[in-house]
Amino acid sequence: MNPPNQTIGSNFIITGISSVPELQLPIFLLVLLIYIIILGGNMTIFMLSCLDHQLHTPMYFFLANLSMVDISCSTVSLHKILLNFILGDRSISYLACMIQMYFFSALTFDEFAILAVMSYDRYVAICNPLLYHIVMKQKLCGLLASVCWVSGFLQSLPHTIVVIKFSCYESIKINHFFCDILPLKYITCSDTSLLDYLILASVLFHLFFSFPLTFMPYIFILDTILRIPSNIARRKAFHTCSSHLTVVILLYVVLLFQYLKPGQENDLESSKLFSLFNTAAVPMLNPLIYSLKNRDVKLALRRELKRFKSSY
Repeated sequence: MNPPNQTIGSNFIITGISSVPELQLPIFLLVLLIYIIILGGNMTIFMLSCLDHQLHTPMYFFLANLSMVDISCSTVSLHKILLNFILGDRSISYLACMIQMYFFSALTFDEFAILAVMSYDRYVAICNPLLYHIVMKQKLCGLLASVCWVSGFLQSLPHTIVVIKFSCYESIKINHFFCDILPLKYITCSDTSLLDYLILASVLFHLFFSFPLTFMPYIFILDTILRIPSNIARRKAFHTCSSHLTVVILLYVVLLFQYLKPGQENDLESSKLFSLFNTAAVPMLNPLIYSLKNRDVKLALRRELKRFKSSY
């Protein structure tokens, strides 16, 4: 019997996080809560960075971009879980599946790029504070942010084109909670060798280029911090750096295990957990780690709330 041919006019079936009926409501409520927290925290950072003039600095400009990436990535990947429960329909069209896969891959690449730029920004601010406003000009910040966004959407193009060229699939069921490269790779009956090379190349690029660009500045930052005479100032700076490094290391560890482990279809259950961490846990933690515990952000939030109250 020949495998079914999946065409553009057909639909895929998203299996979701779990197929157990009793778990559908708890999963829906948990994902809904996570999504609300992601939207609330990241949108707060983005709005404050735009509205409050005292936050019009390179650091908060890049944080606003990171917030937009987190909101977009979470929306692209988590919305299908919510819609599946509300509508009771797990199907997704071929075209929608390809679009979702492309945007998720692009936004993931964008996040790594922005994290690297944020490391450079902190390096200049801490190691060369007198040159900070000379180096990190508005024009350069806009250029760096644009490169981050464009590079992510360009990097994901080859993977998407290869997947689109798959001629048939052995099953229409995608063992995941959204359309991603690995689940589609496991159900296709087409040759995946080119896709394997592209995935390996992307992982190696991030491990040996993006990660050093993100990690190396912090070696110089930590060296500078250790020379700070004040214990309080040293502890505060180290806490900020360690939080950022924790997120970066976790992201790269997840990337390593998700895409470099031996490719087998039964590994998709662990792949779901890695994807859920990337699309839910990290976007929730980023506002807390980078901004909401920051005194400047708290003061900016109070100013905007007072301004809002006074306008009514």
